[in-house]
Parts: sequence; C-alpha cells; structure tokens
Amino acid sequence: MSKSDFDNFVYKIDQLNKLVKLVKQSPEKYQLFINCKTHDEIVKLADSWGYEIGKRWGEN
Repeated sequence: MSKSDFDNFVYKIDQLNKLVKLVKQSPEKYQLFINCKTHDEIVKLADSWGYEIGKRWGEN
C-alpha cells in the first residue's frame, strides 16, 4: 500500500465515522439512511450531507 493509498484509506474511515456519528445524533437522518435500499443510494445521501464515501481507497 502506498502512502497515498493509506491516506485515502484513513480519509474514508474518517468520513464513515463522521457519517455514523451524524446519523446516530439525528433520528430524521437515521430514518433516511435506513430507508436506502442500495449502496448507491447511501453514497448519494452521504454526499448530500457533505461526506465522500463512494470512492474506494485504492481508486484515483
């Protein structure tokens, strides 16, 4: 794993952790989150809240 890949990996984990914290703190966001049926729906919802979780850590 390159340093760049590692940095992307850590960034994605940070984004996911922040997203989980947000969803846990907001019953409305939690409901929107659990109503998603696909990975793409989750990624789009997270993106609308300012979180970048769709890109895999090894992708450019």
